[in-house]
Amino acid sequence: MKASLLHYLKLFILLALGGVATTLLPDQDVLASLRTLPLDGHFSFHDVSAAAWDFGNLSSFVPAAVLHPGSVDDIATTVRHVFLMGEDSTLTVVARGHGHSLRGQSQAAGGIVINMESLQSIMQVHSGESPYVDTSGGELWINVLHETLKYGLAPKSWTDYLHLTIGGTLSNAGVSGQTFRHGPQISNVNELEIVTGRGDIVTCSPEQNSDLFHAALGGLGQFGVITRARIALEPAPKMVRWIRVLYSDFTSFTEDQEMLISAERTFDYLEGFVIINRTGILNNWRSSFNPQDPVRADQFESDGRVLFCLEMTKNYNPEEVDIMKQEVNTLLSQLRYIPQSLFHTDVTYIEFLDRVHSSEVKLRAKGMWEVPHPWLNLLIARSTIHKFAREVFGKILKDSNNGPILLYPVNKSRWDNRTSVVIPDEEVFYLVGFLSSAPSSSGPHSVEHTMNLNNQIIEFSDKAGIGVKQYLPNYNTEQEWKAHFEARWDTFQLRKNAYDPLAILAPGQRIFQKASLPLSS
Repeated sequence: MKASLLHYLKLFILLALGGVATTLLPDQDVLASLRTLPLDGHFSFHDVSAAAWDFGNLSSFVPAAVLHPGSVDDIATTVRHVFLMGEDSTLTVVARGHGHSLRGQSQAAGGIVINMESLQSIMQVHSGESPYVDTSGGELWINVLHETLKYGLAPKSWTDYLHLTIGGTLSNAGVSGQTFRHGPQISNVNELEIVTGRGDIVTCSPEQNSDLFHAALGGLGQFGVITRARIALEPAPKMVRWIRVLYSDFTSFTEDQEMLISAERTFDYLEGFVIINRTGILNNWRSSFNPQDPVRADQFESDGRVLFCLEMTKNYNPEEVDIMKQEVNTLLSQLRYIPQSLFHTDVTYIEFLDRVHSSEVKLRAKGMWEVPHPWLNLLIARSTIHKFAREVFGKILKDSNNGPILLYPVNKSRWDNRTSVVIPDEEVFYLVGFLSSAPSSSGPHSVEHTMNLNNQIIEFSDKAGIGVKQYLPNYNTEQEWKAHFEARWDTFQLRKNAYDPLAILAPGQRIFQKASLPLSS
């Protein structure tokens, strides 16, 4: 019996028995061929279990090998080797950064996982009129921040969590509270170096190989491995005034946000949160925030209500503190928040940007970091956000105790429509993130319960015509992906055929899956 036929038979038996194949090993001669490749780094064939885990902790697909590249050439050599095996080979390749994917997107069942953090390079910061930094695709954003701050510079756009790789966030979009001003991270890239699904090393930019450049940005790893990126920089402030206020009215909450993101002089960062039936909100803030009016804040009672938190920052340098206070007070005077809910604190720029890492350290100490994270991230047009909120907050979701719920607007004009990312077709749209943790095996904090709530939200949105788009999308069928991309599907497919015609790259996205691999976890 031919080896390839035996492979298909094994898979058929596994699926027929109702299980999901989490380990698909290629033939031994295929593994032996990888050992002969001339590399600056090396392959691991035995200690590969860590590459079958990600932050979502919902999927586990064991690879056949992990590549620890010592150079970009190692990645190109490996991908080219797989490409030359031809269409009959089942071997696939995926780039793995810090493993923060949610549903196995950085895994490859029986394939090759590239450990991008092994790809060391010297960051080069270029100051001047249009400053930028050249950095490896496997570098963490926190390390880029530390290096650029030595020159008084920093990237313009961020994610809330900085311990992610450059290539990882650029393959999605990279969004946070600065997005309304500067666009997502993919709108702040000058140049990329990419290893395509053919094993070619290509330098691309808006002027050079522009189709590949735009395809890779937000491209979910489908068109190549991002090995280097040139990121635009700006002067970095030293300090941040960090402000939180509460609203009890959703209309005032959203209208104030929309006013702030359209104003010429406004805050530097803006995010909103939804708080459902949680106790002691203001008391929880006191460890790091100062109430403007402690007496009135003590009288504020939040239990049993749906509240909305607006979080804002204003950047400044110590010598500008008086100007900053005046600007902040002017902006706050235009908002309709609950007066006694105004809290603020002053922190360094890096303390604010790296704020989530502080929570990570505490959660790790409690054994609460590596629990399942059945997150749901949606992009919703301004015209339907109120309809969505009326049904979801307080009806489908009775509380927000499973994790933060983000809700804040961004401007479509700050996004480049030539990239692969899919967004709503309105100038103002909202990012709504349900960032749930599921530490329990049963009950309201379980994966099953949280996934059921997520499904209810999606089903309601579909039936009510909300028109949501998933950010960090998770689909299992080509039909679902076509519905996600809509009119842009043909372009996405053409780009796939051009840059990864054998569908070697990023099989965990389940978009162009090879027939021999599992479609769901």
